[in-house]
Amino acid sequence: MGRSPVSLSKLKLGKLKVVRRQLLQRYEHQPFISCLAGLYGCQWKRYQRARAQPGECCCSKLECGSFGILILTFCLTLVFLYFWSEAQNDYNDFDWFNFGNLGFWFPWSVVLLVIAAVLFTYIAILLVLAVCLLSEGQRLYLHWSHKIGILVTLTFSISATAVLSDLWSKEWKTLLLSFQVTAPFLHVGGVSLMTLLSWPIALHFFRMNKRVRQVAIVGLYLAVLFTLYLVPLGMYSPCIKEEGTLGPPPALIGHRGAPMLAPENTQLSFEKAVEAGGEGLETDVTISYDGVPFLMHDSTLRRTTNVQEVFPNRTDTPAAMFTWNELEMLNAGAWFLSRDPFGTASSLNPDDQVRAQNQTVPTLRDFLDLAAAHGKLVIFDLHRPPSGHPYRDTWINRTLEVLHNESSINSSQVLWLPAEQRDMVQELDPSLQQTSGSKASIEELQENHIVRLNLHYSSMSQEQISKYASVNIGTNLYVISQPWLYSLAWCAGAQSVTTNAPHILRNLHRPLFLMTPEEYSLMWILTDVVSSVLIAVVFVFHWWRERGLPFWSGSRQTHENGPYSKFRTAELSDVWSISSVSVRGEFRSLPTTPNLPTPPNLPTISEQPEPVV
Repeated sequence: MGRSPVSLSKLKLGKLKVVRRQLLQRYEHQPFISCLAGLYGCQWKRYQRARAQPGECCCSKLECGSFGILILTFCLTLVFLYFWSEAQNDYNDFDWFNFGNLGFWFPWSVVLLVIAAVLFTYIAILLVLAVCLLSEGQRLYLHWSHKIGILVTLTFSISATAVLSDLWSKEWKTLLLSFQVTAPFLHVGGVSLMTLLSWPIALHFFRMNKRVRQVAIVGLYLAVLFTLYLVPLGMYSPCIKEEGTLGPPPALIGHRGAPMLAPENTQLSFEKAVEAGGEGLETDVTISYDGVPFLMHDSTLRRTTNVQEVFPNRTDTPAAMFTWNELEMLNAGAWFLSRDPFGTASSLNPDDQVRAQNQTVPTLRDFLDLAAAHGKLVIFDLHRPPSGHPYRDTWINRTLEVLHNESSINSSQVLWLPAEQRDMVQELDPSLQQTSGSKASIEELQENHIVRLNLHYSSMSQEQISKYASVNIGTNLYVISQPWLYSLAWCAGAQSVTTNAPHILRNLHRPLFLMTPEEYSLMWILTDVVSSVLIAVVFVFHWWRERGLPFWSGSRQTHENGPYSKFRTAELSDVWSISSVSVRGEFRSLPTTPNLPTPPNLPTISEQPEPVV
């Protein structure tokens, strides 16, 4: 026999009341909380921990200070990890800097990155545990071993940041540049994190009975939140541009060849750069004691040759003080396989490994002939010989002599970078592409016949690049090996970049980040609106639950601190949670225990046995 409409209506209403009641209840998941408290404070037993009762602070003053230091450490460690991860473009320079000071090779940059990542992960896990405990209404207690770990991490972050800022301050410019690519995604991540934090913030806000604490916690939270909401208003990126305004990708110039695939400044390295699609080759030129221009970046031969084995007493002798016969005796490739500066030596096939092992110091003539054979541009730094060198005053003339009389390259393929005696060079060979290593006014550049600037990537500016391009002065940026930096140079309008990784950048067919202003505005406005709605819902929900809205129609809740029934367990401990409960009647009495009065007009909360299957 079917049920009457009235019975069905009552049944549906009853189910709705149960659902609503369940939303208002706070369930304590003992295994979950035991895991959280055990990992955070080594409180694996239930009797070792306590809930934060309504109106109480979530922790003692000492634990509150520990939690504050944890947040500070998280922020500083995050800043350092982001700073160092974005500095990967210059890891090779950092490692060779340490080689020059310590005398031995070690990948310090990668080790530092791993340490920073491990410490940040550790601190992030502690912070997540603390937030989860707060979300469950538990009082915080941080174990002493974690307090030591936090102090160690804080000390490391501050010390590492201070040392790198002193020795390598230019990397902060790289950090600022990175925001032009990552800021939109950091904004979304930051807003999402603040939205998740709204749950414990709202919970403790409505449970506090001191107005000062309420104002402090919500005021700080809203200040950070609204700052994140408004950050995009001050964001600038050349990759936010109107559709159809993106120019061609910058040409790739191999920095000392392709140093990730072969020993730098060797014939094999330049061949690899040509194979990788480089449109130009960059190197450094020094003149031997007997007048042979050869390729060497450093002032000594210690880093990239076996001079210590062949000439052990001349390890620190300037490279220019060796004759060409002596330079021919040196191996310029074995170090690449043994030190593996980019971690790429294992990617070479057996034939290339054998070739790399037997590379020698090349001459400028060999370099120019290779570029001429493949129709590549060349650009090189020319190091003046030290005092007492026979070619101390004629080093430029000797270089031009090789360029004009001993090599097969066309002068128009050469980007002439040396600033010394530029007028004389321009007069002798007007076909050379005069290139300046520093910025100047347009008038001054044109007066010196400059057709290209060779600038460090940290000075990248879309406005200046466009200004120089308007008078046919191109811009080459060095050294760019990371795809995000190449994307930024592409969006800024650079004509070419000098790179250690032509084989990687040639596969980038579109900037990593490219948006129209309309798409970006929609992205950040939608993020802020969704976040604000979710946060409002969370606060309303906690207000509804904590302020004791009625469980069902016609009922009356009397507890002033919210819809929780306080009852005493056999261990005489106070518990502010209910689990697997049901309401039996509005005026039914609670089970009595000694010295515990039965409150009037309070619904009975009792456990229901599980049904037997």
